Amino acid sequence: MAKITDKIIDLINPVIGDMGYELVGVEYVASGKHSILRVYIDIDNGIGIEDCEKVSRQLSAIFDVEDPISGQYNLEVSSPGIERPLFHIGHYQRFLGNDIKLRMVRPIDGQRKFSGTIGSVSEVNNTIELVTELGPVTLDIDMIEKANLVADF
Repeated sequence: MAKITDKIIDLINPVIGDMGYELVGVEYVASGKHSILRVYIDIDNGIGIEDCEKVSRQLSAIFDVEDPISGQYNLEVSSPGIERPLFHIGHYQRFLGNDIKLRMVRPIDGQRKFSGTIGSVSEVNNTIELVTELGPVTLDIDMIEKANLVADF
């Protein structure tokens, strides 16, 4: 699955950048003809519906030519929203000190889901230290399946 999203990121990142947007990340949820390709974009003054429509039209044209995913899927272009997904080490660094929830690819001591505050980020080891209710835990970023900020109201 990661290979599909990597291929798509390589394909669309320059185009989205040329349009003036930041590519936050890509999710692909394979589910037969109900598969979803979700592309998150952002810009300093926030994303509106018009932005999503404009990027969606551009990406659809590219995907019609390049055909990076075999079979049927729905393309969704979205803002990262209030519970912003975190995709790479730069996101964890940017949101250092914020609360997140995440799910690991494989369990660590029988646990796949974690929540806490990003305490530190190590580029050298590609890890984050998550400060949880039970204390700090070090997690390999490559083993994080999905991570999101927690909305603070």
